[in-house]
Amino acid sequence: MKQLVLLGGGHVHLHCVLSFIENRLEDVNVTLISPFARQVYSGMLPGWIAGHYTIDECVIPLPPLAAKASIRFEQTAATGLDLERRVVHCENGAEIPYDILSIDSGPVADLSQLPGAAQHALAVRPIERFIEGWEAARRQLLTRAGGRIVMVGAGAAGVELALSMQHAFDQAKIKLDFTIASAADTLPHGVAKRLMRVLRERNVRVQSNTPAQRIEAGKVVVPDGELAADLVIVSTGTAAAAWPRAAGLKTDERGFILTNNYLQSLSHANVFAAGDCATMAGHVRPKSGVYAVRAGAPLTKNLRRALAGEALVPYTPQRNSLYLISTGDQYAIASWGNFTLEGAWVWRWKDRIDRKFVARYR
Repeated sequence: MKQLVLLGGGHVHLHCVLSFIENRLEDVNVTLISPFARQVYSGMLPGWIAGHYTIDECVIPLPPLAAKASIRFEQTAATGLDLERRVVHCENGAEIPYDILSIDSGPVADLSQLPGAAQHALAVRPIERFIEGWEAARRQLLTRAGGRIVMVGAGAAGVELALSMQHAFDQAKIKLDFTIASAADTLPHGVAKRLMRVLRERNVRVQSNTPAQRIEAGKVVVPDGELAADLVIVSTGTAAAAWPRAAGLKTDERGFILTNNYLQSLSHANVFAAGDCATMAGHVRPKSGVYAVRAGAPLTKNLRRALAGEALVPYTPQRNSLYLISTGDQYAIASWGNFTLEGAWVWRWKDRIDRKFVARYR
């Protein structure tokens, strides 16, 4: 029996597992490794914060999905690889052997350049810890009947979360003092004007060219002073986990696993990688779930071919993707390149897409 290990329970591997349910692998033992027993669908997380969904509506339980595909589920995190022995070292002490390894473990929060962030701020990743931290912070803010929140980072994820938080407290008739601090003008290209209008309407301040220098208890220190905060949230982008490079996998300059257009490691032919943990040489794309979802089908096809000893099929990711950014209330902005639209109907469109995605795996 050949051993296939799916390391990580992200969007890409969800497609693999569903494929194995529909068309079982012959003479292959499959193991799915994930530190969490569920995948939180990030596209619905702002809707949960805003009060439009329960958390159960936003998650995909992994053990029952794996069981339906006759896949062994190991709830633990990877700590390293032995590429010569073909073994995954796990946090729970397990050593899991593989003939073919596929990695979809996602990125980690990049807090290394922001002193005090680990001690005094809530990072958006990993999402499970963010959910736990946000629930505790929300209870405190409700008890105080308000407070000051500073979001460090003005990318799409940070802005969407900020507007969702503002909406939730507005519905509770509690006023939040909300500031988004960014080292540059990083509002998503194409939708920046629309988002800035919404942010102004909601009294959410955006301070561009205001890099956070460090975070201390109750404040964010910036070049011209400090921003007082009862809660600091960090959404400054993602970083690569350290263990792929430490194991000897070829990576890009940031530490993300480098692959060819077969989604196969450039240094180890029996290792595949896709999603936010990987970079495809010659086809660099944003670290986004939009691209991860599209990689599911080609990765599954090439894993099957690798296990069968067949030639792999090249894959070229799309250049542009549809982005749907919710604004807290049941309203959203859509963008495709420089083309943008907005309205309540866009939110309903997004809601249908998100619910359909989760339902497919539940």
